[in-house]
Amino acid sequence: MKFTSRPAAAIMSLSLAAAVLAGCTEQAGGEDTAAGSSSCESKDVRLVGQVRNESNPYEASWLAGGDAFAQSVGLKQERLTYDGDSTKQQEQISQILAGNTKCLVMNVLPNGDADTPPIVKGADQAGAYLVTQWNKPADLKPADHKTWLSHITYNGIESGQQIGDALSEAIGGNGGIIALQGVLDTAAAKDRFAGLEASLKKNTGVKLLDQQTANFSRAEALTVTKTLLTKHGDNVKGIWAANDDMALGALEALQQAGKAGKVAVVGIDAVPDAVSAVQGGTMTATVSSDGTWQGGIGLAIGYCVATGKLKVEDIAADNRAFFAKQFLITKSNAAEFAAPKTNPSDFECANVFNRVAGPLT
Repeated sequence: MKFTSRPAAAIMSLSLAAAVLAGCTEQAGGEDTAAGSSSCESKDVRLVGQVRNESNPYEASWLAGGDAFAQSVGLKQERLTYDGDSTKQQEQISQILAGNTKCLVMNVLPNGDADTPPIVKGADQAGAYLVTQWNKPADLKPADHKTWLSHITYNGIESGQQIGDALSEAIGGNGGIIALQGVLDTAAAKDRFAGLEASLKKNTGVKLLDQQTANFSRAEALTVTKTLLTKHGDNVKGIWAANDDMALGALEALQQAGKAGKVAVVGIDAVPDAVSAVQGGTMTATVSSDGTWQGGIGLAIGYCVATGKLKVEDIAADNRAFFAKQFLITKSNAAEFAAPKTNPSDFECANVFNRVAGPLT
């Protein structure tokens, strides 16, 4: 996948701001219109979900969850994908925000931390209701903004350590492992690898032989794993992957190398193929971040505010940026996660913050 540099994101920020300002002039109100006392009729709410791509099963489940929520309130989700290209993401957001934003709700996965500020600035100026997930700079806070309602993420240090510990246990506490990192300009990738490092400090018999980024991509993970298996040979006893898509790419590389079942593999996201692999014993563990719930909950929070059923000022400070609950999945409990689906009650306005595990500080 292609990723733009920070200067490119900054340029896009300027063009986004210009487009949004033009849109706000046409709407004669912008933020004041969207965030005013009058609420939207349900039929007037516009729901937009944006992820990198649908080839990633986790992100496909995110969009499916958004569809399920939209259908539950008699609406349709607009599905946007930007192929891991920051410039394309900003262009899509710019086009959306240049239209009628009075009742617009966006549930967005920023490509990287640097991509979040221009998206937030654009939503602020247009008065669009925004929920972001996973990636943002640490000093950028929803509580400082009126229509940026929430930022949802997961404790990556915790999940990275959980699968690191599971991997250590699988290889008997001794031996070499390799690590497949995600998109490096994301909090998820940084935190998950920090979790692995914490696990290695505790499990001193496990040695990190090598680590490379595979950008959360199955195809890249296949290539990188083949290279690292050639380099380190039988010294590789386990593979730590920062998401399930890369873990599945690693499994394919092991199959091609004739090492299927001989090397332990762990990942994160609990996508269906990974859960099946854990259930079948070809993969050791994964962590559920419930993409289906994420796709629905971001839209649900925005919908509840847009329709006046939830007021921004009534959202607790700890719910403006929070860690959501996650679950370690091993062979012993994989059957419970084999068929992920949305629970309509999760998206009722009184329940949208029920999965808060703690504030993001």
